[in-house]
Amino acid sequence: MTSLLINALRRIHLSLPTQTAVKCFSTSSYNSNTLDITKKDWKFPPQYTKPREVWIENLDSIEEKKLGLFELHPAVYATVPRIDIIHQNVIWQRKFRWVSWAHTKTRAEVRGGGRKPWPQKGLGRARHGSIRSPLWRGGGIAHGPRSGKSHFFMLPFHLRIHGLTSTLSAKLAQDDLHVVRDLNLPSDEPNYIIDLIEQRNWGPSVLIVDDTDIAPRNLTAALDALPHVNVMPVYGLNVYSMLKHDTLVLTQSAAERIEERILCHLHSNTRKQQAAFKLDQV
Repeated sequence: MTSLLINALRRIHLSLPTQTAVKCFSTSSYNSNTLDITKKDWKFPPQYTKPREVWIENLDSIEEKKLGLFELHPAVYATVPRIDIIHQNVIWQRKFRWVSWAHTKTRAEVRGGGRKPWPQKGLGRARHGSIRSPLWRGGGIAHGPRSGKSHFFMLPFHLRIHGLTSTLSAKLAQDDLHVVRDLNLPSDEPNYIIDLIEQRNWGPSVLIVDDTDIAPRNLTAALDALPHVNVMPVYGLNVYSMLKHDTLVLTQSAAERIEERILCHLHSNTRKQQAAFKLDQV
């Protein structure tokens, strides 16, 4: 009986068609030999989270091409966004450039009122010494605004650093952060930039950041007629500008420079900075 069951199972197995393996991922059309996978050896490697990987894109053609993978440090580009710190940075940057020009005159500056309007006693009226008093209509203003008042204040340094990391992390999480190899364009026509932005769904406004303050000629000529696309050096990167633009485009060198500077401050040996940066322990 046992031999009959074994023979029946063998016949069933031989009659089954050959099955093909089903992959749980989609293969890309790009050859793996041509992709540049950038692995970094950080001075301060991540301890508890894995590095984030983004595609390196091109600007030399309107069609998007994947040139390789680029690693981003999770302490800079993958932190938990602190909305309260981002808000503090925005308020700080708005007030930092705000100068109030409202101006009122004091009782010493308004016109008239050199003498006492009536005698102190004898008339039964309230006592007054000048019609320029703040009690009088048309008189001076007590504690009024004076022109040229600045509302500047300095936000603490650790809040400025965490504002940058929170905004960069939010941009990456929303797929609004892109890394390109360089900023060389084949044309200086504004329509080239417009078509490239529409093709890649980069949104109406784009901020381009490079590690130097000298941009290629074709890029600057093309952006002259596009007020919604701006370019800035890496040392000018700030929270307000990143939030003002829908898409943030970094060059490879700019992304590495941002990592280097922020990680240097996050792991500073200064006791004052070291205590302030431990926001995750609060």
